Amino acid sequence: MRLSLLATGRRRTFRGAPQTLLTVVAAAFAVWVIYANIFVISDPLVLGILFVSCIYTLLFLVIGHSPTASDRPTVVDWALSGLSLAAGVFFFVNAKEIADRITLLDPFTPPQFFFGTSLLLLTLEATRRTTGLGLTGVVGAFLLYNQFGYLLPPPFGHGVSEFTYLLDILVFTTDGVFGVPIQVVASYVFLFVMFGTLLAKAGGGDFFFNLAASLTGKSAGGPAKVSIISSGLYGTMSGSPTSDVVATGSITIPIMRRLGYRRRFAGAVEVAASTGGSAMPPIMGSAAFILAEYTGTPYREIVFAAIIPALLYYLGVFLQVHIRSVRHNLRPYEEDVPPLSQTLKEGWPYLAPIAMIIGVLVAGYSPVFTAGAGALAVVVASLFTKRTRMTPMQVMEGLAETTLRILPVAGACAAAGLVIGGLSMTGLGMKAANVIVEISAGVDVLTLLVAAIVTIILGLGMPTPSAYILAAVLVGPALAKIGFPVLESHMFLLYFAILSALTPPIAVAALAAAAIAEEDPIIIALQAVRLAVIGFLVPFVFLWNPAILGQGDPVSIALAIAGGVCAAWSVAVAMEWANLPGGRAMAWPMRAALFGSAAAAVAPLPLVSLCGMAASLALLGVIYLHARRNPVEEKRASAE
Repeated sequence: MRLSLLATGRRRTFRGAPQTLLTVVAAAFAVWVIYANIFVISDPLVLGILFVSCIYTLLFLVIGHSPTASDRPTVVDWALSGLSLAAGVFFFVNAKEIADRITLLDPFTPPQFFFGTSLLLLTLEATRRTTGLGLTGVVGAFLLYNQFGYLLPPPFGHGVSEFTYLLDILVFTTDGVFGVPIQVVASYVFLFVMFGTLLAKAGGGDFFFNLAASLTGKSAGGPAKVSIISSGLYGTMSGSPTSDVVATGSITIPIMRRLGYRRRFAGAVEVAASTGGSAMPPIMGSAAFILAEYTGTPYREIVFAAIIPALLYYLGVFLQVHIRSVRHNLRPYEEDVPPLSQTLKEGWPYLAPIAMIIGVLVAGYSPVFTAGAGALAVVVASLFTKRTRMTPMQVMEGLAETTLRILPVAGACAAAGLVIGGLSMTGLGMKAANVIVEISAGVDVLTLLVAAIVTIILGLGMPTPSAYILAAVLVGPALAKIGFPVLESHMFLLYFAILSALTPPIAVAALAAAAIAEEDPIIIALQAVRLAVIGFLVPFVFLWNPAILGQGDPVSIALAIAGGVCAAWSVAVAMEWANLPGGRAMAWPMRAALFGSAAAAVAPLPLVSLCGMAASLALLGVIYLHARRNPVEEKRASAE
């Protein structure tokens, strides 16, 4: 039942001539997107029209109407695909006339009304097929509110709204279907997904796994640590927790199970590690690009701001896994692990595209140029590898796979555009902000707690971009009203939108891991939340101390990094109930002292931060000495 709520459509598998035709058409579309972004189309409305209509034309043929749909498109699928293409042709041919219309004043012609209504309904069906009933229901609820909200009492009621008003805003302007989310997908997101797809096609995923295995595979809990590092590295390519779990978890989870790790622990490690990939620079997933466009913040600034929090997140997960591995004597990676020198010697070209993206970003070029340069670097780098030199056919397959991977993202973002347009039309965003501020009585910490909870609830079962967009328009105004800076506020919302992927009761990333680990997804999600606890704390920290986001002078940033490391270490030890002499579990006062010293270590006041770091190191030293003098023998090969 959970799965049906998350994805009610099924991606079809084609073979033979249909597969070849699909590959050619999808690759041609990818080439057109590249050409349109770099050389031709500057009008966002025209770009959005062409992108959405072409995506829908493919989507209804590639993704079936249900999980049990056959691999052969039905008559209904062909009809929806044809209608999508016809709507695109109509809007493209009449783009100038549509752009010159006076919104809410000029009446619709019959063709405008027909194709506008058709596109609205096609968007809802595309959303249902790609993301399931969760997001579709949310969008439907907002559409009903836009249409009938005038019947509600204050403060949520609004003026009378006719259907033609709603249609005008949502379809015939760049505030709805063709708004910021779909424009971002048609440019930045598409090109960065192309970069990640080509890198994986060239063998980058295998290199990252081997690199992680070379670094940590032979230590205690080696497979779990390999999972953390490889998922983090792969996350720089995918930016999607669920796809990251499927890609890396299909390798790491069976290895952990074979070595005796508990299924819940194996799944939880992969979920926690994969979820952090959406916050890992330099790509970070589509939500980061939407954040950049929505807030007007250069993408380069977002990437640099995200570096320290992402590294602290992975440090926290790694330390918790390490402590548990040592305590429970978890077995290392027993298969042949290539030495680090050999791995780097054979795979160093795969680091060149990542370096290219970072270098181009630092130089100040646009994200579109950055993604294009990175994709070109992948193809060139593959020529210097012995195993995977990309042929023209492989490049074409990579371009086609990029288009197919974009289908669910485009469906979700087009739906999110409907929500944004409706909210701007009714003013619900500011009304929701007033309610949040009233609930929290305007107290900063309480407002942040309410904002975090609401964002996680909005993100349950949602793709990360949709979760962030809903939070940005409904919760963002509340944080702005309290006075939090724009970048810090939206990074806060982005983090909790990402973390909703591992938070019960839905936890889409845990659902993906459950199928591989053969364990209850709720149990995996609860374990993942515990391992990812640093991720739930870091957003509060960087709103308290912006130096964690790289804001401030070099001394403040260096102090914040040192404090963050001490805090992550203290929290990891406190969460894992490190054993004291005689096998006694750590007492609550000691755990409270660790949490308190961690909070002081990341304080924005230098003296408090230094004292907190000193206290953390002292407490950790005492615990370490006690553990060394009074070792607790653990014969289990699994973790709780």
